[in-house]
Amino acid sequence: MMPISICFASFIFLFGLGWICCFLGVYLVLNDLVYFVDWGIVSLNGSSVIMTFLFDWMSLLFLGFVFIISSLVILYSDDYMSGDFNIFRFIMLVLMFVVSMMFLIISPNMISILLGWDGLGLVSYCLVIYYQNVSSYGAGMLTVLSNRIGDVALLMVIAWMINFGSWNFIYYLEFMAGSFEMELISFLVVLAAMTSSAQIPFSSWLPAAMAAPTPVSALVHSSTLVTAGVYLLIRFSPSFSCLLNTILLLVSALTMFMAGLGANFEYDLKKIIALSTLSQLGLMIMTVSVGLSSLAFFHLLTHALFKALLFMCAGGVIHSMGDSQDIRFMGGLSVYMPFTSSCLMVSSFALCGMPFLAGFYSSDFILEMISMSYVNVFGFLLLFISTGLTVCYSFRLFYFVLCGDFNFVSLYSMVDTNYNMVMGMVGLLVLSVLGGGALMWLICPTPSVICLPYYLSFLTFFFVSLGGFIGYEMAGFSFGDYLLSMYYYKVSSFSGSMWFMPFFSTYGVSFGPLGFGYSSMRVFDSGWMEYFGGQGLYWVLFNLGKVNQWVQHSSLKLFLGFFVMWVVLLFVLIY
Repeated sequence: MMPISICFASFIFLFGLGWICCFLGVYLVLNDLVYFVDWGIVSLNGSSVIMTFLFDWMSLLFLGFVFIISSLVILYSDDYMSGDFNIFRFIMLVLMFVVSMMFLIISPNMISILLGWDGLGLVSYCLVIYYQNVSSYGAGMLTVLSNRIGDVALLMVIAWMINFGSWNFIYYLEFMAGSFEMELISFLVVLAAMTSSAQIPFSSWLPAAMAAPTPVSALVHSSTLVTAGVYLLIRFSPSFSCLLNTILLLVSALTMFMAGLGANFEYDLKKIIALSTLSQLGLMIMTVSVGLSSLAFFHLLTHALFKALLFMCAGGVIHSMGDSQDIRFMGGLSVYMPFTSSCLMVSSFALCGMPFLAGFYSSDFILEMISMSYVNVFGFLLLFISTGLTVCYSFRLFYFVLCGDFNFVSLYSMVDTNYNMVMGMVGLLVLSVLGGGALMWLICPTPSVICLPYYLSFLTFFFVSLGGFIGYEMAGFSFGDYLLSMYYYKVSSFSGSMWFMPFFSTYGVSFGPLGFGYSSMRVFDSGWMEYFGGQGLYWVLFNLGKVNQWVQHSSLKLFLGFFVMWVVLLFVLIY
């Protein structure tokens, strides 16, 4: 009898636990129930340490989705990481990641939220540097240091909440709304969420974190680390002031636009998908900022399903391409890898909002509700342009990956992925097709009446169609004219590098302190301080020693002169 592998055991446990959480969440939705569970950890001399857990429909549904997606990702990893000698360590890290996310989701207490938040940051660093090379190390440092800013913000929230007498923030959101303390706490929570969800100006760590193994990307960038910030914003949204919501709306709209534009100039398959994640995170945060928190949570769940599938398909393609991630080497994969290509198309169409797939129910609903809301024209235009850019880079991806001829080596063997990888993708494929409709019936049981004029109703369709057409056509353009090529190069270097944000986040932060340190070392340590300090004293004593040596160099007249001087001095002192 063969022993059960750790991947399969983890899959069975998490998959069952995930469905239990989902069914409990449905039960709480239908009966409108919320459970608080107080766990007394220790009680000593009248002082007790109590940990509180919050079980409502939101936390249980999100927890269920995290468990289900992580179980399918672990099943996928069984084949994808089969050649790795440290597979046990890898699965342990993934399980620690899931446990940290669980702490973050079910905690109404800032202390235990910080525990989960720090766990996510630490384990994500270990997973990003998993392949142990220089680029992974740089990406890991950028990831962990960006998220430390959020840690500091949460620590300041904990310090300010001492004024309330408790760290259970859930009790004070509406009661203390409008007070100076709550506004300050809300601002710090928004700062923490912006670092975790990679909003401008903290966006550069998200594409850099693609140095991690692909199963980690499927888990981290679909349902865990990047969505932790959005989940925190949804929880704290009742206490946000009008000014804070406006700032959040503008930052998230700019992030959406920047990520959508950057993905159209990117050639790395995983980075294109990471930028699409960044764009969707901007959409979720923008939805929170206009007061539609339930819709943001709805999109968070549906996005987790199809984005995890998209990363899994990318992993299968990269696996078959001999670890090459450049989409210019791909082409015609719909012939050689039909199942993976089908899953890639389904998940990409769900991302674009294709009717009756998972993404359609949430993203189309959000666009129509925002069209009915009071939103400034800048945010409104950026939202619809970013929607068009999403379809644009998806069709560009179809052109490079699925169409045309294969552009890699002449001798190749392209096959669809292994059994466990296929099973993991099938599970998410079913959820990506059916999950949106099921969640729509659960979260919005009463139909919303949306009343819009014709031009607003067809605006989404117009931008989606225009984006798809431009993306497919521009992918086949060849820029022959020299001036046009130079202009295209300038535009692509600016847009494709996320508006130079990675340079600002790395060189921009380190250049000033390192330059100041070099200048101070050159001027002080190796300059004036050395001249007046150790080396200067050495040369003074050295020259005095030379003079003394010259004076005492066997000169009879000097010896007699010194002798007479000392005799005279002694005579004066005595008499």
